Amino acid sequence: MVDGMENDWDCIVVGGGAAGLSAALVLGRARRRTLVIDAGGQSNRPAEGVGGLLGHDGRPPAELYAIGAEQIAAYPSVEIRRGAVRGGVRDGDGFTLELADGTTERGRRVLLAPGMDYRYPDLPGIAERWGRGVFHCPFCHGWEVRERPLAVLDRGATGAQRALLLRAWSDDVTLLANGPAELEADDAARLRAAGVEVDERRVKGLVGPGASLTAIAMEDGERACGGLLVPITLHQRSPLARQLGAEYTEKTPMTTEAIAVDGTFATNVDGLFAAGDVIAAMPSVATSVAQGSAAAAAIVHGLTAELPAALTSRS
Repeated sequence: MVDGMENDWDCIVVGGGAAGLSAALVLGRARRRTLVIDAGGQSNRPAEGVGGLLGHDGRPPAELYAIGAEQIAAYPSVEIRRGAVRGGVRDGDGFTLELADGTTERGRRVLLAPGMDYRYPDLPGIAERWGRGVFHCPFCHGWEVRERPLAVLDRGATGAQRALLLRAWSDDVTLLANGPAELEADDAARLRAAGVEVDERRVKGLVGPGASLTAIAMEDGERACGGLLVPITLHQRSPLARQLGAEYTEKTPMTTEAIAVDGTFATNVDGLFAAGDVIAAMPSVATSVAQGSAAAAAIVHGLTAELPAALTSRS
């Protein structure tokens, strides 16, 4: 061990969701001293199950994270700590992070994987049905609402695209424009050819017992609906990325705050990486798991390139 490095972590992972735990597993298996700081609140926790993750299809998110943490516990070089990061700075050849409890931790690398806040349309009934009858990703939730009357709350080109995509899961799909549909002639023709109805009436809210969805309340009545696809925007949960100097990508319809990374998930700041929803790739558990794994491998390669000068102990 190099003098002065006793309290340093090889990598601090901010976030204990799919990307963060996946990265921690790879780092642990590479015998790298790793601290995972998990504030909880993963965006998919309201969902009944994780859809499309090989080996875990349909597993409740909380159960998935518990299994991941249990497996990581077998690797003594990794510590998972519940808490939040208040701020941080680039400090010499590493990073110093301040935690909400007032303590600080220093790492040679930092992987940002805290997830994002998902903001959906402000419509009565969406919040209590989010991740169940109301969803943003048909690949994650379409199977659970298959063959029901489905609807898309959107308009214009994106509304047409979402409605046509949803036809893979049901023959009964309606585009709820909530006002003028703003469709180009080609999109309108494609929707007609696919049997997708366009409803321009105002949407008042969602109907159904508890978290179930049975209908959409319109301005002059109800229409049957067993699943509603809505657009979302993703927002950073903290200013940490900017504090550490990370650059963001250009604005997209989904987010204005995505962290820019290269093919190894490295940011513009030396030693700072990001994975999962914060980089605004296709938001899904499977994608986040893959990104976390790849980012961790890149981190291990980078640390290896610094040997023997920065050689650390192995637990």
